[in-house]
Amino acid sequence: MKTTSYYPVLMVEDVTETARFYVEHFGFKPLFESDWYVHLQMADDKRVNLGMVRYDHETVPAAQRKPVSGLLINFEVKDPDAVHARAKAAGLPILRSLRDEDFGQRHFITADPNGVMIDVIRPIQPSAEFLAQYQPDAVGV
Repeated sequence: MKTTSYYPVLMVEDVTETARFYVEHFGFKPLFESDWYVHLQMADDKRVNLGMVRYDHETVPAAQRKPVSGLLINFEVKDPDAVHARAKAAGLPILRSLRDEDFGQRHFITADPNGVMIDVIRPIQPSAEFLAQYQPDAVGV
């Protein structure tokens, strides 16, 4: 299979509010907007896309029509400290404080209006214990 694109689509109750959140706080721009589906693209990187669909829309199989829950999405960024400062200033919930982890990340976790957790990450050098668990070409810090 040759994949030409890959992006998550969040099944939400309010697509407009959810899209506004990602535009305002994470630098996305809308490419398509309707009352049941919005497709966003990162303003400075067209490879980064995110969709949101009204969870009860007819295109969603009836047995799966539930709002999103239990989801964590990652945004790898150059400066998580700056994103953290903006998130705090905007009053976003900080579910995990900004910290360095032995497994090789500087990160914090916030959440969107649906409770989708957003992990904002910058890779850092992992500890020797965790370094041994990485493939040699997977550590590029």
